[in-house]
Formats: sequence, C-alpha cells, structure tokens
Amino acid sequence: MSFLSTLIDNFQDSLERNRNRPFLKATMAACALVATADGVVSLGERVRVDQILETLEALKIFDPHEAVDLFNDFSDAILTTPQAGHDKALAALAAAANDMETKTLIIRICCAISEVSHDAGEDTIAADQIEIVSLCSRLGVDPKTCDLYVE
Repeated sequence: MSFLSTLIDNFQDSLERNRNRPFLKATMAACALVATADGVVSLGERVRVDQILETLEALKIFDPHEAVDLFNDFSDAILTTPQAGHDKALAALAAAANDMETKTLIIRICCAISEVSHDAGEDTIAADQIEIVSLCSRLGVDPKTCDLYVE
C-alpha cells in the first residue's frame, strides 16, 4: 500500500469517527442513565456495554476504551451528582438523537442494558424501565415500538 493510500484511509477513518462521535456519546450517556437507574452499575451492565460496542457497526470504529471511559464518566457523574449528571447525559443524548431511526436504536440499546438485570433475576428492572420510558418521552419514541408496554 502506498503512502498516499494509507494517508487517505487514515483520513477517512478519522472523518467517520468524527461523524459518529455524537452517536457514541449519546449511546454511552443513555447506557449510563439506565445502568445507574437503581443507584449502582452492575458487572453485567458493564459487560453488556462491551457487547454493544462489539456489535454495532457505527461504534466498532472507536477504541473500546474511549467508549468505556465515556460510559464511566457519565455513570460517575450521575451517581455522584445526580441532577448535574443527568443533565450532562441528557445533553449528550439530545445532541445526537436527531432522527427517529437513531432515537429508536438508542432506546433498543437501553432495553438491552435493562435485560441484564432481568436475566439476572434482579429486582431493579422497574427502575430501569422507568428510566427507559422517561427517555422515550424525551426523545418522542413510542414505547410500544420498542416492546415496552406490550398489551
């Protein structure tokens, strides 16, 4: 591969990361909001964040450590200063969730985080669900489209 080809590939990768950075921040903020809903971030929730990072194409371009650091920053902020932490996470969410497809994907990711508590038989699922429904309301996503409130 020539020097010019390498340079162009690196530029395109960098451009793609910059385009997707708001989505990365919004995703990690939403994950943190749900993971901290019960007042603690479990190991299972952290593992699920890792799985999400490995699965979503739009997030695979990022260094997973960068994403986990964002998740930790949002989680720590929410747990140490709840109002300011929530405001910070919601601001990141609002900055990236500009179309219904993105908003719905973020809600589905939140549901995946919540499933960990449910699968582990924990009683914290209600707190997670309340947070997800609140996020649906903020983002204008019908909870039924994400299998919440199924009749």
